Amino acid sequence: MNVQKLTKAYYYFFYKLYKWIGEENGWADWKASLAMDALIFFFLFSFIIYTDVFINPNLNLGNDYLLTGIFILIIVVPNYFIFNHKDQWKGIIKEFDKLPERKDNIGGAIVFAVLLFIIGNLIFSFYLMSQVDWAQYR
Repeated sequence: MNVQKLTKAYYYFFYKLYKWIGEENGWADWKASLAMDALIFFFLFSFIIYTDVFINPNLNLGNDYLLTGIFILIIVVPNYFIFNHKDQWKGIIKEFDKLPERKDNIGGAIVFAVLLFIIGNLIFSFYLMSQVDWAQYR
């Protein structure tokens, strides 16, 4: 998959979150951007948990507040400049509002499936983490 298609898919994910939140609620652009930040954090944090569980439990990557803060900044700052800086989100919404209804519905189903996967992946990683006897690694 090339970078242009990946970027367009990322924008479309934002678009669907924006539409699901609803424009009439106000601040939908910021809420959709925050939801994107949270989902990316959930996705990446689950892999940190997998690293702790399967590769090296002594790393404790998820326990360092500084690392977590840097991790969050790495997600939040680029998303701000992609979506919120100079109201770039408006162009994204206009572009995807032109999609035919059938294509938009299929895309919405894919976005929903990805959303469920990310949340399910995080829950599963927490489950795996709960199965480890962490006392033996202290």
